[in-house]
Amino acid sequence: MAIAAQTEDNRLLASLALALVDQPRANLQELARAVGVSKATLYRFCRTREQLVERLVAHATRLIGEAIQAAGLDAGPPLEALKRLTANNVEHRELTAFLIYYWKPDSALEACPHIDWEAALDAFFLRGQQEGVFRIDVPAPALTEIWVSILLGLVEAERRGRIARAGLPALVERAFLEGAATRDRAAA
Repeated sequence: MAIAAQTEDNRLLASLALALVDQPRANLQELARAVGVSKATLYRFCRTREQLVERLVAHATRLIGEAIQAAGLDAGPPLEALKRLTANNVEHRELTAFLIYYWKPDSALEACPHIDWEAALDAFFLRGQQEGVFRIDVPAPALTEIWVSILLGLVEAERRGRIARAGLPALVERAFLEGAATRDRAAA
């Protein structure tokens, strides 16, 4: 029973995250209508819009931190870990879209001090460089920023309907690993 309630809360939070992105100035009543619940239900969930944003930031940062951890970045072949990392993060694309607009790094990290996304990703890309999988002429922190930027950009493009949802993880991975150059150009 508790798992079902948690799953329902997670669905509601994902829907509310997208509603806040699509309607950034919406009040609680408008948000409730957008996600198909009564204002009273939403009010029991969060009493103010500010509380809702805070709850969503905490929820999103926790889930994305868990997605990074679940990818097993320090074990196994780096390309397999990259595939897991990308798939895990795309799974939470609604919350990622929300964080694009509402995340303030200092406040989110203070609320979730156990999350050190940058350090985990930097260490992963450094390990991949040391194993000869990722290029070494680009510093590991730059690889982190490039991967994150591609992920965020394509999640946002999918949300706006510019690219298809199907195959999004593979597109993120391919764009990161291969860039935009043709195979002939990349080989030169």
